[in-house]
Amino acid sequence: MERAAFKILIVDDERSFLLLMSSILADAGYTVASASSPADALRNVEIFRPNLVITDLKMPDMDGIGFMDRARELAPNADFVIVTAFATVDTAIAALKKGALEYIIKPLKDPEELRIVVAKIAERQSLIAENSQLRSDLFGSIPPSDVIFAGIAPVLQNIKDVAPTDATVMMYGETGTGKSLIAKVLHHLSGRPGPFVEINCAAIPEQLLESELFGFEKGAFTGAAQQKKGRFEIAHDGTIFLDEIAEMGLGLQAKLLKVLQDKTFERLGSLSSLRSNARIIAATNRNISELTADRKFREDLFYRLNVFPITIPPLRERLGSIRTIADYLVGAVSARLGKPLRPLPKEADEALVRYDWPGNIRELENLIERSIIISRGPELTIPHLAEPTGAVTAEYCVTGDIKSAERIAIMNALQQTGGNRRKAAEILGISLRSLQYKIKDYVIEL
Repeated sequence: MERAAFKILIVDDERSFLLLMSSILADAGYTVASASSPADALRNVEIFRPNLVITDLKMPDMDGIGFMDRARELAPNADFVIVTAFATVDTAIAALKKGALEYIIKPLKDPEELRIVVAKIAERQSLIAENSQLRSDLFGSIPPSDVIFAGIAPVLQNIKDVAPTDATVMMYGETGTGKSLIAKVLHHLSGRPGPFVEINCAAIPEQLLESELFGFEKGAFTGAAQQKKGRFEIAHDGTIFLDEIAEMGLGLQAKLLKVLQDKTFERLGSLSSLRSNARIIAATNRNISELTADRKFREDLFYRLNVFPITIPPLRERLGSIRTIADYLVGAVSARLGKPLRPLPKEADEALVRYDWPGNIRELENLIERSIIISRGPELTIPHLAEPTGAVTAEYCVTGDIKSAERIAIMNALQQTGGNRRKAAEILGISLRSLQYKIKDYVIEL
């Protein structure tokens, strides 16, 4: 927040001291208003809407604590500082218990004392506003909890139980089940003041993942033209979500273990340790127990991460709630595409519950997006639903060679990822198992 935007109301019946404080803070760049009595100040509070109120403790008609109570009703977001010549422990404690952030004794020994106090409060409010905006940006667009946790109420209870603690959480679930979304909800419920920071360990090459997680110093390697903060540093006091944790190499796993053990890490090229109080949530769609047995994942790291395991069921195990999820997605995707809202026909319910959904909610969302794009009538047309056997549900197919289009899409995704099937499956919004089946079914040569 710019200093000129930070508004301060000063209340003191001693006019010379009132003028001194107003001059000091106005010269520092703040917007200042003043009043020589509590009554005048209360009339100004609603109009001026101060960020900070500095009030004398002992004044005629109303003391500073009584004034603070009245002023807070009119300006609930304002902070308060008490100033008094009557410096006793009792009055200080009383003021702080009533919500004052600071307690200053007059006369001021040094104007810098006042400037420092105000600067700290201004910085505090700026951080609160910034985090509030981050939360609004992050959580304003996610579905309501009755959609996210439709058919999986026990998962919501697990999230509520663990959120207020500092426990590390390990999420298990197939691709597309909504692990990232649920991690955001967990962070939101935790009330942690820092940001939610997400990184997909499978999407970043191993040699770059370390610098993404821990940052680097200028000159640490060729191309490091300036210092860069890592995700752990950015996530301080917040949450870091490590998706696809099983894809992390053994060398980097050892460095992650150090962060879990003592909350410290070093930027690449630095000998100084930094601390991160970030809460760690990890996720995987693989069987880490098997990877641990095969020595592809560190056993000690597994136990550190697996403090509070949560399994996210696949969509095929929550088909009783699929209509709730689908209806939400229809509205959300229609709004994102700027398309008129067309509901799914009731006749679609049977097809939705008969399908296996190997790509889970992500596949459902992709299907709905295609439906919205191609539909012209009052209701949506389901363009393509394959049975678990691979047969197409004829009554919901559109004209044209759907399989041919799907084959081309798969080939393009594989070409884009250099033949990496896991990454291609992510692009297509289906599970790796489903992609491998389709490659075989469509006789795609790699």
